[in-house]
Amino acid sequence: MSDLLETVLEAHGGLERWSRLDAVSVHAVNGGALWALKGQPGVVDDVFVRASLHQERESHHPFGAADRRSAFTPERVAIETTDGDVVEALEQPRASFAGHTLETPWTTVQLAYFVGTAMWTYLTQPFTFALPGFETSELDPWQEAGEEWRRLRVVWPGYLATHSTEQTLYVGGDGLFRRHDYDVEIAGGTMAAHFISDYTQVAGIMVPTKHRIFPRAQDGQALGEPLIVSIDISEIAFT
Repeated sequence: MSDLLETVLEAHGGLERWSRLDAVSVHAVNGGALWALKGQPGVVDDVFVRASLHQERESHHPFGAADRRSAFTPERVAIETTDGDVVEALEQPRASFAGHTLETPWTTVQLAYFVGTAMWTYLTQPFTFALPGFETSELDPWQEAGEEWRRLRVVWPGYLATHSTEQTLYVGGDGLFRRHDYDVEIAGGTMAAHFISDYTQVAGIMVPTKHRIFPRAQDGQALGEPLIVSIDISEIAFT
């Protein structure tokens, strides 16, 4: 574990506190250009998200209809009724994105996979980085917004699903994240700069409530437009 990761973990509430919690639920309002581009406008505009903290499981509700929810794991994703009946399911869902570009439309169950892996990543980091198989190291610092940010390089293990194997987190002087870079492998490796802000403390854990995701240029600079995805989080609860 790198020294920077230890700093980040403590700033976000500490592993000991995290280990006593089991799941998190949030109210999420989503916007941005991605959803219409993928042929799925409106499905996740206003949803409740529940994620397990220590295994990769996540659900959105409602999902396309008031009585529907998604059920995501890396190996299988499904659309279910709120009674638990399976409407549609996809085994080994990541393979279904082979050959996709940013403009390739998604099916509803592919959308469920994307938002599942994305929200699980966002709601559980940085604590997931202490799990077996993760590699972390510190990169050279970065100047942005009149600040100097430390940079944490994270290499994800193959047993978990996320945007890309290698990701970079930018850390402010308070140990909290300012920005999160990744390449969306299931959308042709589209490069993203994800800005993170408006932290709040819930159950002793620091949770960002504002996410704004923009394209990223080859030189690492974030582009000002278009806004690819926005996520505003409220009603955060841990169990």
